[in-house]
Amino acid sequence: MATDTDFIAYLEEQAGLGARLTHRRMFGEYALYVDEKVVAFACDNSLFVKPSAAATRLAPDLPQRPPYPGAKDYPVADELLDDGERLRELLLETAVLMPAPKVKKAKAAGKAKKK
Repeated sequence: MATDTDFIAYLEEQAGLGARLTHRRMFGEYALYVDEKVVAFACDNSLFVKPSAAATRLAPDLPQRPPYPGAKDYPVADELLDDGERLRELLLETAVLMPAPKVKKAKAAGKAKKK
């Protein structure tokens, strides 16, 4: 079952992060970003937060399972969906611990063609 857009809209509303929280469709599901850093995945209408010290500290009792076949276990934060404050804190703290996105190199204009 793929994640529906109503679930994504609810997540965004509950997190209360405005434009800081964005999403991108990936492989039929969604990656969630805070300040352009991947912090979670929405798969099968469940929220899988990236494993980190933030999840261990703020929500140590979250169940864990893989978001898709072949993936490692991720904390499943579905129980936080109705607690916007805890959800927001978890997403923000996770973002702090994630690496900055890689800067894409601009393609060189007018590259010489090989003969």
